[in-house]
Amino acid sequence: MKDDFVSSGRAISDLKAHLVLTTKYRRKVFTGSMIERLQTIIWELCCKWDCKMIEVNGEADHIHLLFQYYPQLELPKFVGNLKSITSRRLRNEFPELANVYKKSVLWNESYFIASCGGVTVSQLKEYVENQKTPN
Repeated sequence: MKDDFVSSGRAISDLKAHLVLTTKYRRKVFTGSMIERLQTIIWELCCKWDCKMIEVNGEADHIHLLFQYYPQLELPKFVGNLKSITSRRLRNEFPELANVYKKSVLWNESYFIASCGGVTVSQLKEYVENQKTPN
């Protein structure tokens, strides 16, 4: 578990998030080659944003991304950048996507993101409850 900690200037952290992006109208547009290309693009973006991609995969209408990030990362900006870059690159590299939507879109406007970690909330609650309060 200590191997997951990252250090930056004033903080040591282990922040991980699970991000789910869905296609506009949940249309089943992704092929295997598109998912592979998404994995590469997302890996490049994670490097640019100083994140560590742990896992990325998807199905015909959505993708899941598990990544580690530093506390100073602004998650909404990262997600917005990820959505715009992946949308633009995929539409440029896979012309068949141009026939799916009338506008230059790929992703649904909303997204799901949840923090995740090595212990459950109940384990963490128990740890905090059992701290030895000084007299």
